[in-house]
Amino acid sequence: MSAKLYIPRSRHVALALVGATSLATSAFSAGRHPPTARHAVAPSQGSAPSAVAKTRQKPKVPLKRPDQHEDISVSGSRNPLDGGGGMMRAETASHSVQTVGRQYIEMRAPQSSVADLVRNVPSMNVATNNTSGITGGATGGAEIRSLTDADMTITMNGGPATGINYINQDIDSEDIDSIVIQPGSSPTDLPATSAAAGVLSIVTHNAARKFGGMADFSYGTNNMSREYIRLESGEIGNTHLRGYASFSNTHARSWMGAGINKRKNVDVGIQDEFDNGSNFKFFLSWNHTDAVVDNYATAEQFYNYKHTGNGFGRSDHYDAQNNNYWKNNLSYWNEITLSSPIHIVLPAKFSFDLTPYFNTGFGPESYSGGVSSAAGEYFTSSGASVPAGQSLTAFYDQTMYIQTGAVAKLGYDIDRHNHVSLGYWYENDDQIFKEPVNLTPSDGSSSAVNADAYKLYYANGSRVTSRVQAGYELHALFLEDHAKYLHDRLTIEGGLKYVMTNYWDQSWSNSSTGRTRSSLGLNTGVPLPHISAGYMINQHHQVYINAEGDFRQPSPASLAVNPNTGSLPKNQYAIKEELGYRYHDDTVIVDLSLFNYNITNRLLTTYVQAGQSATINAGNQTARGVDLMVSTHPIHGFSPYASVEYLHATMDSNIPLDGSYIHTKGNTAVMSPKVMANFGLSYTKGGFFGNFSLHYASSQSVTLAGDEHMPGYVTDTLSLGYRFQSIGFMKSPSIRLNFTNLTGSIVRTGPTGVTTNAHQVRLMNGSLSNIDDSSPNTFFVEPRFSMTGSVSTSF
Repeated sequence: MSAKLYIPRSRHVALALVGATSLATSAFSAGRHPPTARHAVAPSQGSAPSAVAKTRQKPKVPLKRPDQHEDISVSGSRNPLDGGGGMMRAETASHSVQTVGRQYIEMRAPQSSVADLVRNVPSMNVATNNTSGITGGATGGAEIRSLTDADMTITMNGGPATGINYINQDIDSEDIDSIVIQPGSSPTDLPATSAAAGVLSIVTHNAARKFGGMADFSYGTNNMSREYIRLESGEIGNTHLRGYASFSNTHARSWMGAGINKRKNVDVGIQDEFDNGSNFKFFLSWNHTDAVVDNYATAEQFYNYKHTGNGFGRSDHYDAQNNNYWKNNLSYWNEITLSSPIHIVLPAKFSFDLTPYFNTGFGPESYSGGVSSAAGEYFTSSGASVPAGQSLTAFYDQTMYIQTGAVAKLGYDIDRHNHVSLGYWYENDDQIFKEPVNLTPSDGSSSAVNADAYKLYYANGSRVTSRVQAGYELHALFLEDHAKYLHDRLTIEGGLKYVMTNYWDQSWSNSSTGRTRSSLGLNTGVPLPHISAGYMINQHHQVYINAEGDFRQPSPASLAVNPNTGSLPKNQYAIKEELGYRYHDDTVIVDLSLFNYNITNRLLTTYVQAGQSATINAGNQTARGVDLMVSTHPIHGFSPYASVEYLHATMDSNIPLDGSYIHTKGNTAVMSPKVMANFGLSYTKGGFFGNFSLHYASSQSVTLAGDEHMPGYVTDTLSLGYRFQSIGFMKSPSIRLNFTNLTGSIVRTGPTGVTTNAHQVRLMNGSLSNIDDSSPNTFFVEPRFSMTGSVSTSF
């Protein structure tokens, strides 16, 4: 089962927040100057992931409206701060920042997900399970400085989004302007707590000022076909409001095994900037996915595939005893994502920022439920007994997932050096999911989850199902100060956020003897300090230091008692420090970062027993390392990029197991490759463009005992294309070829989780541990060689 754990918010609060966006827009319009006096606000060149430029005071000199640069073009604009063909950017923030720009995104295949686009940043080891951009993946698909994507906050224009392996359900690549990764750091005013691994921020497309649009079509390996179109409104009348709407449709076969995957996505953006410095940006996305639930390979299945060619995917036929039929392993998912950052410049050196957000998702996921063991165990809705040996279908049915919240911040310029902000963050999550079991139809496919003819009941008349309602309510207060001295060469940022959370987990389970109920609830209060400082030695050199605290609470739906400890998981807490150096000139960009993490009560998703996974505390952990990035601006059309990370991460505690402890203190931390390296070479000259990128990750431990390792691996991609001169209404039409896994390597790129031990080990009391053979590790396997051809144009 590849279940998604979501955490929601109340629907009526979300509607109120959307209404607040509308009211704020009306307030802007009331004080608008005539169109002739309107000025565009230049976007900040800083490195913070905020989608809205932070303006402290009204501009003294009118800024020129950049209408002449707003024509939509497939080639996009070249940012003078970008290097390596958009794989790196010259940064100035007082913490580590790794950015993927629009120039690089445009070279990749249009169906690329965010996970695909960030595979070559130095701090991340990312595993993907398809090349079509349709399906997501299991948790643990990204490793960041000895942590995982569960420890990273993903945002869209400042509002939280889903996890990295499902972010493809929130936006199309054509509507992404840039992706900003802050490994190990999160701004105080960001709606984030679980950010020990940092923040990945997506900045969406800026609507054009002129009417037009763009379209592309792609076809490739595994019968992948994709159509995309975006329409731009341009400035509407004299309001200067502008927006866009896009639609994409993708269809592809599963690369491993049988099955058909489909995806439809709609993105809508609206924005405006006002001549006093105020601005807002609204983004809404709807996604529908109809896809096969992926089967992840055990080590045995992987080696069997590698040496014999026998795959581990879903079957193309029905087997009543082992229903791995693809039509019985399907996911139907609907996702809606909304964020709307608003910045208002107020009189007397005040400013106000409001970022409301809303996420919801629902849909069932089916998988094999085995077979009935005996007559009289289950009954149909008509009262007939189900005979032994009948195929069953189990469901993970997310009937409700709502996440809503807002960050409000009041800023004030104390003097020309200091800007202080006081803010409040509210978030409410709520989710309900059921896990019913149905009779499998005679053709082996899954029925509708609520099809009366296939529902199963116990003799007492209760349906065969369990139900979970979990969520939390969060309140946070924060205070921060941004200071600049020595002619703005020295920047100091300090802040404190105090987070108060009340979270719950209520479960109901039907059985042949009746209904049982369990309820858990916890309250936490955690301070999160943050301080950083950066100094520009001159126009080419910068040094910085950054330190902060971070905590992560277990997902409310994961509040299960650990069978090895008999207790609930505790909050994870991390203290992180960074020391960095940057250099950039007209040719070269260099970025060096040294980091140190001390983590208490490390939270990990592990397989604990009988095929079940749980979130447990894996003791304390220390991680130290260095990130280095180097790139150049174009030299005769070529822009090279290289990065490397060295990581030394160790476990600092022994872990409870089978009534004793397993010796893990001093072991290398799980999912922590010691060395990762990347190389990229981009070329743009005349109409030609291209990019080659390569990623290497060394071996990594996948058990707490350190008795199973995944070997190191190499992945690569190649992009080639040509942009033509405008032809009639078509502006910069282009053709593009994208290749992945050029060598056809059969490698594992990451585990979907970890186990305590793969083999029997000696415990600290002298006894031997047990081995649960039903819970082996499973892994992401790099999809085979694929090719995609695309044609695109603006108009």
